[in-house]
Amino acid sequence: MSGHSKWATIKRKKAVTDSRRGKVFTQVIKEITIAAKLGGGDPAGNPRLRLAIDKAKACNMPADNVKRGIQKGTGELPGVNYEDMTYEGYGPGGVALIIESVTDNKNRTVSELRHILERNGGKLAASNSVAYMFHRHGTVRATKGNVSEDDMLAIVLDAGADDMKVEHDHYEIITAPDAFEAVKKAVEAKGIHIEEAELHMAPENTVKVEGHDAERVMKLVEALEDHDDVQNVYANFDIDEKVLASFGNE
Repeated sequence: MSGHSKWATIKRKKAVTDSRRGKVFTQVIKEITIAAKLGGGDPAGNPRLRLAIDKAKACNMPADNVKRGIQKGTGELPGVNYEDMTYEGYGPGGVALIIESVTDNKNRTVSELRHILERNGGKLAASNSVAYMFHRHGTVRATKGNVSEDDMLAIVLDAGADDMKVEHDHYEIITAPDAFEAVKKAVEAKGIHIEEAELHMAPENTVKVEGHDAERVMKLVEALEDHDDVQNVYANFDIDEKVLASFGNE
């Protein structure tokens, strides 16, 4: 497993018991609100909202919180006017970064992110100077249970998946964005438990980072992820698993 993939796995485990659980709730509520604002309050016709609600369930968010988030997005309840913003940057060792945020004040957010980057050996980059190094795809993580690898592979390939990896006690299914919903539904239809399903950015190639630069990159990524307006940070680093694990245990 490459470094950036390992870090994603560490973060998933950490989020379950992390003291920053309130941060997770804030992220999900913002995502629900803006998804409802942009695509309407009916999850049946709004894939982004449907995915946000799935995330809310995964982190045990109360149903009333979800409902209020939707109503704020549709204007049924007063709320903050959020906007999607994506920033690009570089970190130590030439690592490329994509930072996705939901903000009610673009000037404040970009100023604070610039400060975090510069304080940690990074810098903001011009629009589209980093984006071409990444592509968007879907990942569905499903519990193995009693489903054989051959059976699962047949299910997901028939539904349009690109690839499937076998990892310990689960399957990780990779899809193109336009096949994501169909694959997810095909797995659910078989009664197979889905641990997590998400659309995210994956790097085309990775940059090996070691020593002091590796530590600086991880401190930068964690500082960005801790920012209240940041939803996701994607990076093309490849860092030794022991270094990643040391940050995941902090």
